[in-house]
Amino acid sequence: MSEPTQEEVVSIVSSIFEVSDVDLTLDTLKFKIEDEQFKSKFVQLAQKLEERDLVSRLQKTSAGIYILVNRFPPRKQRKWLSSSWTPRILFSIVFGLVMIDGYYRTVGANTLIYIGDPFDIALIYTISLLGILGIHESGHLVVARLHKLKTSWPYFIPGIPVYGIPTFGAIITSRGLTVNRHILFDVAIAGPIAGLVITVIVVMYGAYTAPVIDEELAEDLFSRSQLMEMNEPILMKAALAVFNKGGDGEEVLMTPVLFAAWLGFLITFLNLLPAWQLDGGHMARALFGSKIHRIGTFASIGILFVLGYFIMAMFILLLSSRNPGAMPLDDVSPVPKSRVSMYILVIVLAILCAPLPPSILP
Repeated sequence: MSEPTQEEVVSIVSSIFEVSDVDLTLDTLKFKIEDEQFKSKFVQLAQKLEERDLVSRLQKTSAGIYILVNRFPPRKQRKWLSSSWTPRILFSIVFGLVMIDGYYRTVGANTLIYIGDPFDIALIYTISLLGILGIHESGHLVVARLHKLKTSWPYFIPGIPVYGIPTFGAIITSRGLTVNRHILFDVAIAGPIAGLVITVIVVMYGAYTAPVIDEELAEDLFSRSQLMEMNEPILMKAALAVFNKGGDGEEVLMTPVLFAAWLGFLITFLNLLPAWQLDGGHMARALFGSKIHRIGTFASIGILFVLGYFIMAMFILLLSSRNPGAMPLDDVSPVPKSRVSMYILVIVLAILCAPLPPSILP
């Protein structure tokens, strides 16, 4: 497609908006608009200009509302990310690592009490964990596509099986720009909610199939480091209670499937924190602006330190100092009030998914 001329840009903007003034600087076309209902029109304009390799932004001043149009800056895209095979290769690697992790976790559990064939349990574990991560990213992808945003397929990140966690999650990369705060919020919330639905299904199955051992044996295993104490979120405790497990005098064995659910709750909790460019950070940025978002980032870092997740806290602190958060093209249009109610739900879900220590939650 040929490079658009200034006259073509003026024509495109004028076909959508009522333009009262046009100002040309060295590299920017600036349009003063008179439309009061500009939110949906700007979405249409931004997507139309993006197809011509142009980027537009809304700016509100005391003199009125302006649209600024520039050419896209040169896009730096790593060659390995541009390959359509990259997501498939990464998925295959992570699938293998999760299978290995599940196999050895099952072998370890079988030395205490038989829970099943290591390969069979590893397969269920893999489907559970990758299902949680995959549906989480699919939630983002589906809502992004509904808003006509261009995204990549999920990139699964390999981890360290057996001695750590087999995957560090998955990400999708945006190939376009987020038009407004409304879209930013909707895309952000879709992932954690979708992933949490699958996590709840996994934890119910894991709670149903998990064996229990008596407290005396459990204490002996803890003392010999054959069992590790894990902070269970409220939703996991509730699932165990449904099947009358984990009461006084007994300890529930953390099977691979139950561990997949625990990771799912942890991932959901982390993503709902109002920090940096996590999903919760995007939601906070969309609803409350950059200043509150910055405060939320530091508060989240403090919460992670209190809960003992020092590496994640330092990771967010480092990256947030380099790239604090998303910047929608339209940072003027308000987010619908219904999203505020949804954010209250987000706070509740974050608490329910948090790995709270026994001192906080008996």
